[in-house]
Amino acid sequence: MSESGLAASQEKMRAAGANPTAIAVFSKYYHQLEEGVTGIIPEDSISPLLDPVLYAELDVPEDVQREALDHTAVIKLNGGLGTSMGLDKAKNLLDVHPGLTFLDIIAGQILHARKKYGVKLPLFFMDSQRTQADSLAFLDKYPDLKLDGLPLDFLQNYEPKLRVDDLTPVEYPEDPSLEWCPPGHGDLYAALWENSLIEKLLDLDYRYLFVSNGDNLGATLDPKLAGWFASGGFPYASEVCTRTPNDRKGGHLAIRKADGRLILRDSAQTSDEDQKYFQDEHRHPYFHANNLWFNLEALYSALKEHDGVLDLPLIRNEKTVNPADSSTTPVYQMETAMGTAVELFDGAQAIAVPRSRFLPVKTTNELLLLRSDVYELGEDFIFRQAAEKIPEIDLDKRYYKLIHEFEKRVKVPPSLRLADVLAAKGDWTFDGPGEVVGTLTLPETNKPQRFPEDLSIALNAQGMSVAQYLAALDTARKQAEVSPRVLPSSRTELNADERRLMQDVPPHW
Repeated sequence: MSESGLAASQEKMRAAGANPTAIAVFSKYYHQLEEGVTGIIPEDSISPLLDPVLYAELDVPEDVQREALDHTAVIKLNGGLGTSMGLDKAKNLLDVHPGLTFLDIIAGQILHARKKYGVKLPLFFMDSQRTQADSLAFLDKYPDLKLDGLPLDFLQNYEPKLRVDDLTPVEYPEDPSLEWCPPGHGDLYAALWENSLIEKLLDLDYRYLFVSNGDNLGATLDPKLAGWFASGGFPYASEVCTRTPNDRKGGHLAIRKADGRLILRDSAQTSDEDQKYFQDEHRHPYFHANNLWFNLEALYSALKEHDGVLDLPLIRNEKTVNPADSSTTPVYQMETAMGTAVELFDGAQAIAVPRSRFLPVKTTNELLLLRSDVYELGEDFIFRQAAEKIPEIDLDKRYYKLIHEFEKRVKVPPSLRLADVLAAKGDWTFDGPGEVVGTLTLPETNKPQRFPEDLSIALNAQGMSVAQYLAALDTARKQAEVSPRVLPSSRTELNADERRLMQDVPPHW
């Protein structure tokens, strides 16, 4: 039955125009799925990674840094639609800073680096069929971004979702597009091979490649990292960051006991009984940032040896054909992660980098942080932390999860530089220049409220008066040497309630 399922899947891919490498990769993992491979990595088969190279200890001469940049290319993953946030277009077209999208900021970072260091620095986007047209049309505003003789993007592949009961390609006439899925960002390698992009770069004397998620605006092209990687002669390097309790679900590197190689383990590759170890930030103290460095010669050799089909560990995801409808047919999605290639390279490295190199936007909580005054955007288009610490944001999913609901309610992001926690547990609209200090919970009141106009409601629920809040705000400002909140450029005056809130003497509420 499964042989007919494979044949049907291959024919479906050919009819849809899939390339031979994509079909070969799919077939490889189909056989593994048929054999019952789950991709699970037992805890007792690995040892924690405890001693990565430390970025803070790097000492790389500036001439070495520039030389490395002059031979480096950059790839940004741009295949996601941001469906979890209610988007139906490329996620990276979302405004992340006033008037600037992810793509604007990525373009700005690259163009600034080219000018500052006097290097060519090719940039490529790995697009999907659903993000390519919109993204390329948007990037037309940056005619200098594309270099002569090189494309600005290349396409990731797609593969059929498989029925769990018989491993045949699923049918869903209500929306045939849901019969297909991307094979994970591990598809990077097959897509590069099919497009001969590595050969083109090598012919132009590029030697190194930096790859990261497009929605991680902290993953900039760091000259010191580039110089360290190039001068060390490494084939591959993964960036890792120190784990906190908030990072427990993120994948981590470990050392495989059987051969001493670095490997990447994700949550989907961890059994239920081992989840307590996987999520223990003390046992596994570093998480994988998905910022990868490659020696192009080493990568080309690995791909050539295997005809573009690298032996990456399978990640088997079980879902329904329509993710929004749990009553639809259960399916398998076969995926791989690009970071699992770490185990294929002798001498692969892990380097612990500052947390500032990991600024992903997966939810509107993180979007609010980047739109607030917690970060400042420099002339080099790099976000830098302006607050002493990053506050915890918890926005009620009923009202803020989807981007159109978020935009409707967050008209003026509050000042969060002095905040520890901001939790909105109800329907609150942020439409004035208010400040958050310490921990503030905006409670459910079963009706819409406004911040800062209705702040007293939240304070009363916390047993605090407005006078006490303003006193705490004044003390925190002085300790942090932060000036009172200024109006956004789009606002020229405060309304009466906002004026009262921002005065030293609180009103009677």
